[in-house]
Amino acid sequence: MTNYFIKGITLRNLFLHESIFMKLQTTLTTIAKKAVHLMFGYALYGLGIVMTINAHQGLAPWGVFHQGLSIQLGITMGAATQIVGAAVIILDILFGERVGWGTIGNVIFIGFFIDMFMLNNLIPIFENTAASYSMMVLGTVIMALATYVYLSAQLGAGPRDGMMIAFTKRIPLSVGLIRNLIEVTVLAAGYFLGGSVGLGTLVMAIGLGRLIQLAFRIFKFDVRQVRHRYVDEDFVLLFNRIKNGKAG
Repeated sequence: MTNYFIKGITLRNLFLHESIFMKLQTTLTTIAKKAVHLMFGYALYGLGIVMTINAHQGLAPWGVFHQGLSIQLGITMGAATQIVGAAVIILDILFGERVGWGTIGNVIFIGFFIDMFMLNNLIPIFENTAASYSMMVLGTVIMALATYVYLSAQLGAGPRDGMMIAFTKRIPLSVGLIRNLIEVTVLAAGYFLGGSVGLGTLVMAIGLGRLIQLAFRIFKFDVRQVRHRYVDEDFVLLFNRIKNGKAG
């Protein structure tokens, strides 16, 4: 009788450990897929930005600011992008906005890919004006596609979107107007810092948002139904598991 009881406990423990292992394996597989998903989106975004830089027809408003900052501080464009992104994340947190793992990755890896493409001269520079404008437009399209790719990983939006949402909650103006005010402000600051402003700046300021919306429609992606995974949620989950483990 005792032997059957012991065997029953052993089998139950075996099934329990097997179940935990399978859950862990599934979780790690999901994390790996999302990580690849995010990195592909970041690489695409970095590629699109460098294409607009090398087109020499003006940058998007935030790009103008990053470029101006890189000139004044004597740092790379990627490093300037990372510094500004980190500052915006801190501002988001101070305003009470939630930060996702994808938000942090956005700050680190888009700047990394910008420098990778620029410092290794992986993107050509065209002397022909038509070719330059074509590359600027293509770069803008790639940035729109990249936005869909990394947002669809559902690990958090970019830090600048969080800042826009924070201001929208506190200022009685429309989201579109607040976004425009933010972009005009960083554009003016970037211009006085020495950033590149041109026809491409106008094209990207007007067209990038519309191209992102088009990408969402093409891939049937409803951003309002996205349930992002946030850093604070994972820390709470980890804390609860440790607490329950100690209690057990």
